Amino acid sequence: MDLNMTLLYVCAGVLGILALTSTTNALKEEDCPVCIKFLTKFMNTLEGEEKTVENIEKKFRKFCKSAKNKDERLCYYIGALETSATGILGEMSKPMSWGVPADKVCEKLNRKDSQICELRYPKVVDLATVNLKKLKVKDLKNILNNWGEECKGCAEKSDFIRKIEELMPEHAPEAHAARTKEEL
Repeated sequence: MDLNMTLLYVCAGVLGILALTSTTNALKEEDCPVCIKFLTKFMNTLEGEEKTVENIEKKFRKFCKSAKNKDERLCYYIGALETSATGILGEMSKPMSWGVPADKVCEKLNRKDSQICELRYPKVVDLATVNLKKLKVKDLKNILNNWGEECKGCAEKSDFIRKIEELMPEHAPEAHAARTKEEL
């Protein structure tokens, strides 16, 4: 009898440890930001009677048509775009129809295609307060790219900074006003 109780306690301890490790391995938003945010936004558009696999897939394809940048890339990886090479849309729609939260759906999708959680949104730079000289050239190029501008002939960091300061009144007038007010 004493051996059975010891065995029972050992089993309970092992199960407790397994339960703790499984909850600590849960996917967090910073681990898979694009997937979790995009799927959460999509799930909020669904209503109760629409939560069938077919409806979810149809609505997700439609939802992806308006997606841009990283969200569009996620749709491509899942297989919701016409140009998608692969399709794991069923891996997303089935759990969603059961009411599984976005982080768990993304965790499952990540097991099928690890690129899904490698997607990251670009850093948002507050142009009103940031010191442009402390940014990396890559970030300066991203600012220009987001504005739809190029810096032809720019070879050094100072060239990119000069171009951003030149275009700031046109593309970010509030930030430009705050910066000029700060300099006075």
